[in-house]
Amino acid sequence: MNNIESNTSKDKSLKTKKLILAGIFAALTAVCSWININLFFTPVPINLALIGPYMAGLLLGSRYGLMSQVIYILLGAIGLPVFAGFTGGLEKLVGPTGGFIAGYAVCAVICGLQSKKLSSVSKAGGILGNVLLMLCGLACCYGLGLIWYMIVTKSSLWAGFLACIFPFLPGDAVKIAAVALLVRKLPVRDLRN
Repeated sequence: MNNIESNTSKDKSLKTKKLILAGIFAALTAVCSWININLFFTPVPINLALIGPYMAGLLLGSRYGLMSQVIYILLGAIGLPVFAGFTGGLEKLVGPTGGFIAGYAVCAVICGLQSKKLSSVSKAGGILGNVLLMLCGLACCYGLGLIWYMIVTKSSLWAGFLACIFPFLPGDAVKIAAVALLVRKLPVRDLRN
């Protein structure tokens, strides 16, 4: 009986750690959103926000990675200034960048997918697998963001690509490389189970 109680206590402790870390990754996403550069030709700013969903998914798994981004989105929806440019409110979620914000949640889920095949692709401990997961998460975030941007602004597909995708590819490549290396060094990477 003691062994069962010990396992239950460990499970509760692990869930508590994951909940706390989900809140921390929501905060990380907010801080990374604040670090932004506005471009003159698009309402979509360059920022570091995707670092939050990447890390939350890779380190916490899909469920708690998603939870971190839902917390982030809900905080912004109620008006707390967690979005780019220290903004918040529902108008940001229904505006031209709302699809990208929703895409953070999808990105975290994808980055949290547990795939033994992806993790074993690289002998360096899954770095390549993590990069592939982040690329898939980024593609989904881009897809949601682009579709929503085109609906809200009534833009063509080409105009959407020019405003929402092409200018951001180099920076997103750097973010993916940085996160792939960083998650290998963090002691919380064993929480994905």
